[in-house]
Amino acid sequence: MASTKTSRARKTKTVARKAAAPAPRARRLPKGVSAAIRAALDKKALDVVVLDLRKAGGFTDYFVICTGTSGRQIQAIADAVKTALKTDLGERPVLAEGVEKSQWILLDNFDFVVHVFSRECRDFYALERLWGNAERREISDVPS
Repeated sequence: MASTKTSRARKTKTVARKAAAPAPRARRLPKGVSAAIRAALDKKALDVVVLDLRKAGGFTDYFVICTGTSGRQIQAIADAVKTALKTDLGERPVLAEGVEKSQWILLDNFDFVVHVFSRECRDFYALERLWGNAERREISDVPS
């Protein structure tokens, strides 16, 4: 009977230690991704999400996905991202698509792609669901 109590006490201590263990630290995002996120948030982008595609077999390392509420805001977010990357890192997107319609603007920077969507386009294309096996990071504040 004494050995049963002792083993229960050990299990309880082990469970308590596991519960108290700190959460693993989130990995830092590359400078370009962080700069794009900051620029998008400065222009009041909504629902900013980063998908880490490195383990998902993607053609790029990261997707930065965000939403604008109007064509004008979508354009402003994309312009701010381009400006921030040029100013902070001396980089320009290799490809920019969708600028004319301002429903979905794609900025391809090789290592990461920025998608600025209207709400309707984001719901329709559902990139987060399409790349469901990618690690997802929701951004609520400016990354360091």
